[in-house]
Formats: sequence, C-alpha cells, structure tokens
Amino acid sequence: MTQGFTYCPQCASELALITEAEDGGDKARMRCPVCKYTHWNNPTPVLAAVVQYHGQILLARNAAWGPKMYALITGFMEAGETPEGGISREVKEETNLDVSEVNLLGVWDFQRMNQVIIAYHVVADGDVQLSPELADYRLYDYADIKCWPAGTGFAMAEFLKRRGFTPEFMDAATLAARAKRD
Repeated sequence: MTQGFTYCPQCASELALITEAEDGGDKARMRCPVCKYTHWNNPTPVLAAVVQYHGQILLARNAAWGPKMYALITGFMEAGETPEGGISREVKEETNLDVSEVNLLGVWDFQRMNQVIIAYHVVADGDVQLSPELADYRLYDYADIKCWPAGTGFAMAEFLKRRGFTPEFMDAATLAARAKRD
C-alpha cells in the first residue's frame, strides 16, 4: 500500500494504518489517531497525448531520462480546466505546438505510479520548441512504433489499432536491456 503522507496535515501527529468501517466494508487507510484525519491516497489523474504532427507521431524524451527513452507528452490537469483543455495546454507548454483536434483514446490505470491515465490523440501544428522539461523529440511513422506494456503504452496501442495497425509491444528483455544501456 502506497502511504503518501507520514504525518497528519491537520495536527502533525504521525499517521497510522487504521482499519475502519466505510461504505462497502472495512478499509485500512493511513489515518490520524488524534484528530481522525484520513489520507485517501486516491490515484492522480494524468493527461497523455499521442501527438500527430505532420503525419507522424511525436514522442519526447524527458530531460531526466536516459538517451533512448521517448514517450507521449503527459502532464497534470490544473484547477478549473477540462481534460481536453489540459492536454492542449500541456502540448503547447512542452512543445510549443498548437492543438487543432483532440480525440479521447481511453482511460487506463497505472497502478505502479498510483495514477489514472486519460489519453488523447491530438493533431498539432507549428514549430517545435521544447520546454526545459524535455531534452529531445523524435518523429515516428506509425508502423515503426513499439508500445511499452504499461501506462501510456496502452494508449499508443489503441491509437495504432484505430488506424488499422497491429501494435507490437516491447518484451521484458528489451525493456531491461534498454534500462541497462540508458
């Protein structure tokens, strides 16, 4: 169980794993034994974009990643925006591209990171100028994309299926070898 908080944000007491009756039965959660605060530790929604740019797919490398790792443009929603508005903003912030079309691909859980991925296919135009958060980008033909078997990789696979391609997934050995090289 992912803990999240260690101390209560209301009274600063140490949280403890306490089981209490809730709707649907007993549930163990990190709770404050003093003021009864409950840390819900609910999954965080993350927006992701399969960016179609000049008939290809733009994948980017985060500045903190190894040299061979490229992925979808992702980010968090901000208060007061829709998911569609949020992904358009993220694409603009990270690549300087203007989004002209936004289509929902689907929603996938990414439990390893305690996230829910809300993925879109976006059509974007303009001149690519990466934010400091990104180190590089590459353009890929649809047939050359290999999907990663988690999180946003399932969104990429869905995008490819909708265009008549049979997605290929990287196997565990390929992922491990890449991680070692990076």
